[in-house]
Amino acid sequence: MRAALLILLGLAIGVIGTSQVMNALAARNPMPKAVMHTLGYHAGELKQAMKSQQCDAAKIQLHLLRLQSTSTDIVPTFGIADQGFTDAANKLQTTLQQAVAAAPATCASLATALKPVGEACQSCHQKYR
Repeated sequence: MRAALLILLGLAIGVIGTSQVMNALAARNPMPKAVMHTLGYHAGELKQAMKSQQCDAAKIQLHLLRLQSTSTDIVPTFGIADQGFTDAANKLQTTLQQAVAAAPATCASLATALKPVGEACQSCHQKYR
């Protein structure tokens, strides 16, 4: 009986300790995830506009500018000292600058502008995700 009680007490302490560790791990820096969610939101809005064939030039430009602005936060937020990661982030920033400069006003021109952006995202995610 005494051994069973000690085993039960040990299990309870283990569960409490595990939950404390999990809470501490969950409280880590939320910024990298937030940056990716923000980029995903704006890219998703642009994809949805193309899918529904409702490509308003002002909304397109707004989302492209938000993507460009948020992409500058990738390197400092993630803090990865790998040159390949920095180069990939810079490539994304460059393609977004080109997309903003192109100022797509139609769904076809938006698709053309977003293709290199998607490729830049995909190449980085394949290597660093």
